[in-house]
Amino acid sequence: MRTVLVLNGPNLGRLGSREPDVYGSANLDDLRVLLTEVAPTDVTVDVRQTDDEAELIHWLYEAVDANTPVVLNPAAFTHYSYALRDAAALVTKAGIPLVEVHISNPHARETFRHTSVVSAVATGVIAGFGFDSYRLALDHIVRLN
Repeated sequence: MRTVLVLNGPNLGRLGSREPDVYGSANLDDLRVLLTEVAPTDVTVDVRQTDDEAELIHWLYEAVDANTPVVLNPAAFTHYSYALRDAAALVTKAGIPLVEVHISNPHARETFRHTSVVSAVATGVIAGFGFDSYRLALDHIVRLN
């Protein structure tokens, strides 16, 4: 059995009620169901969310230690967390895929959202396709491994 970590940063625990015009009306449980349904039978999808930067960083350490691929939505940490960026770099430098995802298209939003400190160390970035961003990232990781 293979595992893929799907890690979500701050405020994503409020999906479904937070700005549905931007993020849609589905919540993290809906995301978990979607990814579980589309994952091959030999892949376990472990969906997690935290508002705590340190916890998110420790999950990336866990990915390195267990050689586990990551789908990462850093949320607001995308734009300024160099600590998260450095932890994400540990993942990709270990040869483990890490795909940065965003539900909305950050480049079509406020200017401060246009810059990601994580993108430069990610294996790839998928944004703007709602929960399909996660599905596409999972599909890519499954095909790699």
